[in-house]
Amino acid sequence: MFRVLVIDDDKNTRFLMREILEMDHFTVLTAQNGVEGLSVLEQEHVDLVVVDIMMPKMDGYAFTQEIRQINENLPILMVSAKQLPDDRKKGFLAGIDDYMSKPIDPEEFVIRIKSLLRRAHIISESKLTIGDVVLDYEAYTVAGHGQVIELPQKEFLLLYKLLSSPDKIFTRIQLMDEIWGMECETGWETVTVHVGRLRKRFEGWNEFEIENVRGLGYKAVKRV
Repeated sequence: MFRVLVIDDDKNTRFLMREILEMDHFTVLTAQNGVEGLSVLEQEHVDLVVVDIMMPKMDGYAFTQEIRQINENLPILMVSAKQLPDDRKKGFLAGIDDYMSKPIDPEEFVIRIKSLLRRAHIISESKLTIGDVVLDYEAYTVAGHGQVIELPQKEFLLLYKLLSSPDKIFTRIQLMDEIWGMECETGWETVTVHVGRLRKRFEGWNEFEIENVRGLGYKAVKRV
């Protein structure tokens, strides 16, 4: 799952972008300004940044210039109500990869982000390999032991999430929010059911295991 940082001082814009991206299974982090955005980047892995221009403390231009001093390859999509050619030029001179005007079209927004990820060769990382087992994020398949298993969407996303961060503990509520969404009306027991299904499907596969962490949740352990 790719991680996108959305930086915008308007809470409604942050909420809208988050909703759009989470519907397409991106993990979304948010910040209210450039300073807060830099702080997030210091603590979290991010695959792409969406940044506004006009923000307090540090605007989008200054943020982009700051990032380019330390990371030349992080894709940056600038999204702003400013539509003059000079605004776009200033953004590209600062180091952005693409520019989009508000109000955004949700479909175009996602298309542009996927295009930037592809250009940055991040999309190639959509295949996760554990020993001889390969998880293909685009096809929702797990290949190994002479077979290719196509999983239901939620099962695949759960397995991919756990195996992408081996030995990291995820609470049931955290997994519910990230995979089923905060608006989902089913309880955290759904996670337990899906973990049980995954264990049954991959029983005897020695490359990985999903372990219970008593009182906390689950973690994936790689055995190769």
